[in-house]
Parts: sequence; structure tokens; C-alpha cells
Amino acid sequence: MTDYFRPDMPREELLKVSTLGLAHLGDSVFEVMVRSWLVLHGKARARDLHRATVRFVAAPAQAARVPALLPLLTREEQDVFRRGRNTAPHSVPRAASRGEYQAATGLEALFGWLYLQGRTERLNQLFSAVMEGADAAPPER
Repeated sequence: MTDYFRPDMPREELLKVSTLGLAHLGDSVFEVMVRSWLVLHGKARARDLHRATVRFVAAPAQAARVPALLPLLTREEQDVFRRGRNTAPHSVPRAASRGEYQAATGLEALFGWLYLQGRTERLNQLFSAVMEGADAAPPER
């Protein structure tokens, strides 16, 4: 039986996953990590949890955190991020610029790629660096 909480996808299979597929999965991985961070750190009141989560997972907020992430990436991780960032979006949400959306897609593709390899320790390292100094109420656009 496949363990969907602890995937360990072989490299040859991982290379077959589309960049948008990685970003699709990485979006949810990042959101679960944000939700966990908010709850574990008591960063928001219960009634504000959803709004706080949305603020962190929205493309502009993710894009704003990318500069903290880039210096930490290995060459292979940089390549995955770059592939995700360079994927042409079919549409861009109104609340984000094209550049923000593409940077967020790069972050999400990287998180999806690491998750499919079962590299949770690395995910935690990168997520911790991205969230360092974060407040529960990131500035509104």
C-alpha cells in the first residue's frame, strides 16, 4: 500500500512529474506547514487562523519570502525552483503580479519536489528559514 504521508518517489519517477504537478502538491505542503506553524506557535487566535493562513499562502506572501530561501538552495534545488518559476502560468490571480505568481510557483514546485522524495527534514529547514521572523499578520497589500 502506498503511504501518501511519507512518499519516497524514485528519482526516475520524480523526473516524470510535471512542474505544475509539483507546484500543485507543493502548494498544499506549504499550506499544511503554515497551518502547523500557526497552531504550534500560537500565532493567531482560533477565529483568525484561516485569514492568517491565507495571508501566508497567497502568492505575494510566498514571493516575498523567496529571497530568504534562495541562498540556502543546492544547485539541484535551484534548478527545480527555476523550472517552477519559469513555467508559463495560464492565469494569474488578481491579488498577485505575474512575477509574484511565478516566484510562488517556483517555491511550491520545490516544496512538492522535496515532499515526493520524503525529504521532510530539508522541508523543515527551508520552511523554518522562510518563516523566521514572521508575524501572524503579514502586511496586507
